[in-house]
Amino acid sequence: MTKPTIGFIGLGLMGSAMVSRLHDLDYAVTITANRSRPRIDAAVERGAVEVGTAREVAMASDIVMLCMDTSQSVEARMNGEDGVIAGLKPGAVVIDFGTSLPASTRALAEKVAAAGATMLDGPLGRTPAQAYDGLLNIMASGDKPAFDKVKPVLDDLAENVFYLGAVGSGHTVKLMNNFFGMTVANAMAEVFAMSDVAGVDRQQVYDVVSAGPLKSVMMDLVKAYGVDGNPEMLAFSIGNAAKDLGYYDQMAKDAGVESQLAAGPLTALQTAAAEGQGDQMVSQMVDYYAKKFSK
Repeated sequence: MTKPTIGFIGLGLMGSAMVSRLHDLDYAVTITANRSRPRIDAAVERGAVEVGTAREVAMASDIVMLCMDTSQSVEARMNGEDGVIAGLKPGAVVIDFGTSLPASTRALAEKVAAAGATMLDGPLGRTPAQAYDGLLNIMASGDKPAFDKVKPVLDDLAENVFYLGAVGSGHTVKLMNNFFGMTVANAMAEVFAMSDVAGVDRQQVYDVVSAGPLKSVMMDLVKAYGVDGNPEMLAFSIGNAAKDLGYYDQMAKDAGVESQLAAGPLTALQTAAAEGQGDQMVSQMVDYYAKKFSK
């Protein structure tokens, strides 16, 4: 059976790993440059076809995949005379793999439908290292027949593919997931910093807390830096975490409610990013809290 042709926009760390996986499985891939030339060049060396605009990507593709940093970036690539929507084939499927605002996703899906195609959201879980081996988690939502049509491709990219219902539901669940994770990470980071203030050993605090029901993978990821000095176990930047919690807070407001818990970790992450820690990993929020407590 002939494989669908793939267009891919957004070859950052995750996107380039996904494109590598697609090449390993002999998909024909069309790409366009966004920011990073080296990753574009590497993809071209492996057989990807580079074109000049997102519109040309869409014209060459049965499935258009985007892996961008913000909703604003996705909208910029989708809209306009050189955007994806302008070049979509009838029956094509667009998949936004980034972490985007659900309201933005739903608005774009309406424009894609008007162009005779379908848009799904499929935000990702796990890391670029796992993307190379097709072991991602994908939280997909949107038109069910379109999902069923592209699921074999999603299965090539992911170990676990979840179908979550109406378009925007994937992004909704991803923002909930990241809100919960970043709230736990910030709580653990503050606990380690508070240990210093209280004059107790961080390792001993970890030993006691992790022996009870609060034990979690996220706790261990923050402990990897807070106790062991390794920030890379939680390979997610403070800047990205601040963006995602900001989106969660906005999602709540769009639904007519106020999050009761987002303000604390969101303010801390935004302040840490503004003070120069945006490119550091979330586990290094331990240093942010330690610095605040030392004042």
